[in-house]
Amino acid sequence: MDAVVGLLDGPRAQRAFLLRSVLTPPWSIAIRDKAPLTLVAMVRGDAWVVPDEGAAVRLNPGDVAIIRGPDPYTVADDPATAPQVVIHPGQRCTNTDGQELSEMTELGVRTWGNSSDGPTMLLTGTYTMQGEVSRRLLNALPPLLVVPGDSWDSPLVPLLATEIVKDDPGQEAVLDRLLDLLLIAVLREWFARPGIKAPGWYQAHSDPVVGRALQMLHNSPAQPWTVASLAAKTGVSRAALARRFTALVGEPPMSYLTEWRLALAADLLREPDATVGAVAHQVGYGSSFALSTAFKRRRGVSPREHRMTAGT
Repeated sequence: MDAVVGLLDGPRAQRAFLLRSVLTPPWSIAIRDKAPLTLVAMVRGDAWVVPDEGAAVRLNPGDVAIIRGPDPYTVADDPATAPQVVIHPGQRCTNTDGQELSEMTELGVRTWGNSSDGPTMLLTGTYTMQGEVSRRLLNALPPLLVVPGDSWDSPLVPLLATEIVKDDPGQEAVLDRLLDLLLIAVLREWFARPGIKAPGWYQAHSDPVVGRALQMLHNSPAQPWTVASLAAKTGVSRAALARRFTALVGEPPMSYLTEWRLALAADLLREPDATVGAVAHQVGYGSSFALSTAFKRRRGVSPREHRMTAGT
């Protein structure tokens, strides 16, 4: 696993919410689902994403927007159109009075809207749970980013549009992976754009020394790494590695390793059969006590408390 894969792999779709919307103006949908990450891809027509705070952004055919939650926003045919639909946590839909939805209807497999042949079609993919490994990625993103369709060439949006309406065996897994691929492709395109300051861990991947060190930390977090052992593996001195790593990534190697281990532990602790002791050994701590001490010192709660609240 390279370091970029490890960090981009954080928001990994597992039965993600995916929907094709077919709409005829006027329409407006207030999103209040508190999801950590949502991707909106325009297939035809146009739409506006209107954050509750910040400037509205227009989406044209082929454009893909990534919206970082949990702040509310509205998607509409025009910023002036009043919301008709509210999307709540759990993807529950109501009108603005809180009554069950009547304005929109199901139009087929994973398809919804106010018209079966409306001029606007958009795809929505929502990651409903924030994994701890993805925290570095989410923190690196603005609340709303858009990659214009005419600035990159990708077959993923048309492919997702084709697959989203299928109901074949295993289709949920197919859609989850397509959503992940589209997210990663959009982020790579976004980070490569002129004027966009990519996070240090992303830029450092291309460095022959620091990139190699990051790869080793991500591949083998349980190994008892030291700056000396990393330096030996990368062929530079301890001082040179520490200086170069800190300059590019923004923190020293051992600090980065600690956060990576605890992020992995936080994710692993979500598994119902995981024990604190087993997770500790997987991420490089010699005992459950050692992991608990580090976890509580950095995150303010014990691993067991984290496990109890992770799904809430």
